[in-house]
Amino acid sequence: MNLEFSPEEQAFRDEVRAFIAESYPKHLADFGMREDMEREDFLAWHKILGKKGWSVPAWPVEYGGTGWTPTQRYIWSEENARASTVMPLPFGVSMVGPVIYTFGSEEQKAKHLPGIRSGEVWWCQGYSEPGAGSDLASLKTTAVRDGDHYIINGQKTWTTLAQHADWGFFLCRTDPTAKQQEGISFILIDMKTPGVEVKPIKLLDGGYEVNETWLTDVRVPVENLVGEENKGWTYAKFLLAHERSGIAGVARSKRGVEKLREIAANETAYGEPLIKDFDFAKKVSQLEIDLAALEITELRTLAGEQAGKGPGPESSILKIKGTEIQQRLTELTLEAVGTYGAPFHGGVSNDNSNEHPVGPDYSQYAAATYFNMRKTSIYGGSNEIQRNIITKMILGL
Repeated sequence: MNLEFSPEEQAFRDEVRAFIAESYPKHLADFGMREDMEREDFLAWHKILGKKGWSVPAWPVEYGGTGWTPTQRYIWSEENARASTVMPLPFGVSMVGPVIYTFGSEEQKAKHLPGIRSGEVWWCQGYSEPGAGSDLASLKTTAVRDGDHYIINGQKTWTTLAQHADWGFFLCRTDPTAKQQEGISFILIDMKTPGVEVKPIKLLDGGYEVNETWLTDVRVPVENLVGEENKGWTYAKFLLAHERSGIAGVARSKRGVEKLREIAANETAYGEPLIKDFDFAKKVSQLEIDLAALEITELRTLAGEQAGKGPGPESSILKIKGTEIQQRLTELTLEAVGTYGAPFHGGVSNDNSNEHPVGPDYSQYAAATYFNMRKTSIYGGSNEIQRNIITKMILGL
């Protein structure tokens, strides 16, 4: 694998950097946390990319993908991280979109893929339930056939940003007599359907990023079933492999390390810049080494996808190491800002408050981000479950 960029790839980087500088909505730079953002703020960059034809770079060309090489996609991720852009949400682009164009009917492709590409339709994910998180196959939400409809009843939890969603993709039990994994179906639900109720869950950082979703006698047309009935576990695993690959977040973590070094150069310990403290510098250096190794692993995975190999069990490696690095990065950032991380400023930069934040700007969201990122080793399949997958699928144990 050649890690040197060719002149053509350098030219592509210049093109991407210029496009972001010219087209990225300037007002999005004012937000410190996602909880401060409204629906249209999330979708603003997505819609611009949709018009440019760059919103779904990993999709096949026949469904609107860019046809970029893995290196171009890597450059694209790096440049967006460098500019701290608000990227298109993964629920449509990276999760349900690939499921629909791989397993869905032609009618489903025609109906749903354009809205995902353009950013006009917001999707959410209905997987986890109370008592069915890491052990997802034990889910209890039911879909009972009633003529041309399913009647769906149950509860989903941790439904990220469902308060803004137009559509959701849900795992439902359609055969209660079958083995756990064999009786599940993958069903698309219009979130405006009567019987769908979204209730917010307040998080440690003070925001309402996730929700409970209650489904009470929700009537869904059978045509919203993706693929075959009772084969949803296959589609669910396919989706999770794509999700876990994206969770790694290498480019964003690289930018985060750069910011951490800037903070540590500004903060002091015993009269010297914190970055000169041996113990702290050692932790930052180890983080950078682990991140470099993860970056190579991600590039190898991208190269495999370019060769026609979809994301497999190696996505579990990316997920584990990527989320561990993200958590260590937020821990070190909070350590670097010290006591300035103690005050909580939830949204003061955007709610017209006359209360001035304590400490430098970079300290304002350090604690909130730290608390929020505790979730990364759990969602998308807990890291303990990912280690089981590696043990079985890669090591053959």
